[in-house]
Amino acid sequence: MKRSFLLAGAVLVAYPAQAADLAEWADQGEVIIVTGERGGYRIGQTTTATRTPTDLRNVPQAVSIVSEKQMQDQAMRSLADVLRNVPGAVIAQGEGHRDQIVLRGNNSTADFFLDGLRDDVQYYRGLYNLDRIEILKGPNAMIFGRGGGGGVINRVTKRPLANDFARGSLVAGQHRDWSAETDVNHSFSPFAAGRLNAVYERFDSFRDEFKGSRIGVNPTGALSFSNNTRIDLSYEFNRDDRVVDRGVPSGRPGSVADPATPLTDFRRTFFGDPRVNDTNFEGHVGKLTLSHRFSEQLSLTSRLLYGNYDKRYRNLFPASAVTVVDGVRGFGVEAYEDGFRRDNLISQTDLVLNARTGAVSHVLLAGFEYSDQNSRNDRSNGLFANPDGGANVLRRRAVLDDPFTAPSVVEWRLLRDNKTDVKVAAAYLQDQISIGRHLDLVAGIRFDRFVLGAHNLVSGLRLSRTDELWSPRLGIVAKPTDALSLYGSYSRSFLPQSGEQFNSLDLTSAALEPERFDNYELGAKWDIRRTLSFTAAVYQLDRTNTRAPGATPGTTVLTGEQRSRGIELELTGEIRPHWQVSAGYALQEGEITKTTSAGPKGRALPLFPRHQISLWTRYDFTSTLGAGAGLYRQSKSYASISNSVELPAFTRVDLAGYVRLTRGIEAQIHVENLLGEDYFASAHNDNNIMPGAPRTVKAALRFGL
Repeated sequence: MKRSFLLAGAVLVAYPAQAADLAEWADQGEVIIVTGERGGYRIGQTTTATRTPTDLRNVPQAVSIVSEKQMQDQAMRSLADVLRNVPGAVIAQGEGHRDQIVLRGNNSTADFFLDGLRDDVQYYRGLYNLDRIEILKGPNAMIFGRGGGGGVINRVTKRPLANDFARGSLVAGQHRDWSAETDVNHSFSPFAAGRLNAVYERFDSFRDEFKGSRIGVNPTGALSFSNNTRIDLSYEFNRDDRVVDRGVPSGRPGSVADPATPLTDFRRTFFGDPRVNDTNFEGHVGKLTLSHRFSEQLSLTSRLLYGNYDKRYRNLFPASAVTVVDGVRGFGVEAYEDGFRRDNLISQTDLVLNARTGAVSHVLLAGFEYSDQNSRNDRSNGLFANPDGGANVLRRRAVLDDPFTAPSVVEWRLLRDNKTDVKVAAAYLQDQISIGRHLDLVAGIRFDRFVLGAHNLVSGLRLSRTDELWSPRLGIVAKPTDALSLYGSYSRSFLPQSGEQFNSLDLTSAALEPERFDNYELGAKWDIRRTLSFTAAVYQLDRTNTRAPGATPGTTVLTGEQRSRGIELELTGEIRPHWQVSAGYALQEGEITKTTSAGPKGRALPLFPRHQISLWTRYDFTSTLGAGAGLYRQSKSYASISNSVELPAFTRVDLAGYVRLTRGIEAQIHVENLLGEDYFASAHNDNNIMPGAPRTVKAALRFGL
């Protein structure tokens, strides 16, 4: 199957098409999914939020977009770097082996999409082949289906263009980390083009023992068979091998009555075992897109994705806070090994009709989606020798020291081995109604039939559950002027109770209805000028049908609820010629409003700071010399729903300089955390807390022909 993707790509690029000019498709926004000002921070239009080309000011929800230009200017290398610029978004630690996000207070490892298609596997996503990253806030089930309660992240990949070029970059950091990227595009004829993006990265950091590497290769091809038909084919290979680093535990600085805080004196210490802690991921993803215009009013887009993913990771990690026993400081450690394999097949077809009746125009969307997701997941617990004799133990106490010496795992014992199959069939209908120039309505409904089957290979138990759900969306956009819009919206999403990765199903989860997310939002979008936009949103997001302990011990009921509310402000674009800016602010709060299995009523949501401030700006003094500066401020937050451990507030300042050496070659130097702030960037729980990097210098050389 993997070879067939490569062969198909070669055939597609070489096929002698004889009709429409590829450049014509590019001009009409078919090659690039989201169109906007090339080379700037502001993006003015998206197809993701509505599945139709729509100006952002006409989309009745908050959408943040980070462009390739901004990613390069800030020397970004991960989604964590990207989300630092997005109000209402926080990166979680992800146990040191995956991307994990918190959007509007809702934690997720699965709300990721690739060119609008589900990309829910747990791994670290690279940026090397991206044109931009879109962050859509609030529930999006009408467009994307299950999950996405707080929002979704959609990565938009680079597509073949009509002109020839070769670009690349070399980036090196002071901790012996470096990366090399290439981006080559070639037009074989007016009707066929190919593009190759590739990256090799070596990871290292200020943290002891951490290291790793990543390889990404993404060839793409495009063909236009007539003025109205286009085919895109893409294959991506991704391999990631790295040490799993879960950070530091917490402790109490004085008496037991003192609040727990992250261990500030052990920021570089690796609390694992280099012989155990590692992760290996390999992914193969093939995508085929067919676009056809029947007429100026009617068009069809059909997408097909097949993904094969294989991952195995092992962890030895802090499993308790630091305590003092017999005058010696120490903490509990545990270990486990997890194997994961998944095959995703996703088919998605959209039919779009543009119609007009007098002063009222319609953009009608009708579509269907089918997906089949097969997974195999096994987990084994690492056991340690019992210091008191007897059977091996799951948790072993270790002495707090630097360097840390971990107890040896003497046995791996199988805990679970499950096969799961998720089949989803969905149909959706949406109408974007424009009443004159000053009023738009967006109304849509989606129906999903979600079927989950699970086979426990250890116990032999087979279970299944079927859910049939409706996901509505309603928005109104008032436009007093062409540059200003005011909107209000309501949207809903759902998540089955078996967990967002659907690795297992038990008797309890098989009997429970899905969780529900309801978002109410008001906002304004103002294009201050063609290259500069300001957005504001205020929202309330309610999560209901959450598990809670029943009145009878051992039972579960769906009475738990949580609520998050906030205000998000954002300014993006060009203030004046040669001066780019990206700025954001979020004022937010979230809590459990009805007791859940995770915590009692009144607990604050974790990794959800009340205040977030981000600012990045670049100014080019001349055609050869520029400078950039950034600030990120985050108020204190809790490491987990226990509310027992606080992550202190912090402020990080960055600085960058840019020099154009010759035509097509630019050098860049980037200093992160210029003031050397000691801070903790993220957490997974109360005792897996990741220290932020100290002052760090990166240098980059970018070139293009």
